[in-house]
Amino acid sequence: MSGFDDNPFVEPTIDNPFAIGYKQGNSEPAIMQPIQDPPMYTRSAQQTQPHAVLNTAELQRKQEELERKEEELARREEEMRQSSYNVRRNNWPPLPEQCCFQPCFYQDINVDIPLEFQKIVRHLYYLWMFHGMVMILNVIGGIVLMRFTVIGLGILFTLLFTPFSYLCWFRPAYKAFKSDSSFNFMVFFFVFFFQFVITTVQAIGIPGSGTIGLIIALNVFDGTVLGILSGIFSLLIALGFACAAAADIFLISKIHRMYRSTGASFAKAQAEFTTEFLRNSHVREAASDVAAAAVQSRFQTPENRY
Repeated sequence: MSGFDDNPFVEPTIDNPFAIGYKQGNSEPAIMQPIQDPPMYTRSAQQTQPHAVLNTAELQRKQEELERKEEELARREEEMRQSSYNVRRNNWPPLPEQCCFQPCFYQDINVDIPLEFQKIVRHLYYLWMFHGMVMILNVIGGIVLMRFTVIGLGILFTLLFTPFSYLCWFRPAYKAFKSDSSFNFMVFFFVFFFQFVITTVQAIGIPGSGTIGLIIALNVFDGTVLGILSGIFSLLIALGFACAAAADIFLISKIHRMYRSTGASFAKAQAEFTTEFLRNSHVREAASDVAAAAVQSRFQTPENRY
């Protein structure tokens, strides 16, 4: 029979609509192709410049150091504010508690002086101590050379110049940098210049001046072993005076440049002195007494009695 299978129990396939064949597509998974190629790998700036990392670390270290100093200053200020008396106790000169004399000044460069000026103030303090050490060596040199003029005047200069130099030029410089005082700067410049002149004369060593300078040191050499040793020691003292004079002129020049860079002038120092002078309570009391005495004498004149 045409159109039918030989097996009568099998459904005919010719009339089965689901037996229609179809063409299968590509069964492989789709792969997306990139539109653009990925950018080429380039090394970063830190990889190409290793020194930049080091510079950054150095800046970070300095920043942390400044922050530590600021925290230390803030802590000290807080301690002073929380003090029961809120008064700074004098701590200079550093004397033991059992001493009959007590400190006369309060000095703390880390607290009183701004951070950018602490180094120059320390240099001034070290220079003041160096002057005192050279004066003591000068007295010892006078004892070694058996020069009684040097011994007597040397002791006198040491006792006078050491404390007065602290009071007359270091303390004004300390207060000038502490409060940006033009008047104290002027006092420092005036006194410190004379300090330089005196130290220069001491370095020269004029006979009879009371110091062992270059002239006296050269006259000590006499060819003997003792003379050579004494001459070498005398030259060291003269060199100490010379180094002190050189440090004097260097620091006064540096501080003067710093002072002029702030726009300060002598007129500003005069105005500051006038203001501080009139604010002084003793000056105001004296002026009031003078004015009262003048008014009283005016009313007590013979012309006003009648």
